[in-house]
Amino acid sequence: MTKKLLLGFGVAILAFAAEDVVTAVVGTVKKVDAGTKTVVVATADGTEHTVHFVKKTAVHGWDASETGAKDGMHGVKEGSHVVVHYTEKGSVKTAQEVDKVGEGGLKVVEGTPGAIDKGAKTIAVKTADGAEVTYAATDRALAEAAKVTKNGAKATFYYTEEGGKKVVHFFKGS
Repeated sequence: MTKKLLLGFGVAILAFAAEDVVTAVVGTVKKVDAGTKTVVVATADGTEHTVHFVKKTAVHGWDASETGAKDGMHGVKEGSHVVVHYTEKGSVKTAQEVDKVGEGGLKVVEGTPGAIDKGAKTIAVKTADGAEVTYAATDRALAEAAKVTKNGAKATFYYTEEGGKKVVHFFKGS
């Protein structure tokens, strides 16, 4: 029985290790290279991240009819402010999702995270003026909230308005 338990535990560890960890970076698109299907994103501190696009890369916030949409880059343009969710194997970063920030894309609000309700899928945000607003939240945002929220810590919340609701998709703690 001990061997079966150890074998089951080993399989569980391998399955966990095989999962791709998704990391996010917020920045400005510095370069788009349709030939190599890569985008260089520069963060506020000047760090540059080169991410590769693949067929399954989801892109939100750009009009598919815009120039560049047919080149596999889905209309992503230099100078755009973005949130890129990617996985990394070795030194290769592969974009899973790219979200435009600003017009047509994610909206931004600064505040302090309050109550997080995983059952109701909501996050309360206390803004600088003292108002507390409850946002709907994606599963990804809820998972990250549990990891990075601290009492009184400021955060930047990235959200959309869908069906009359404000939905937090991502946030970055200070």
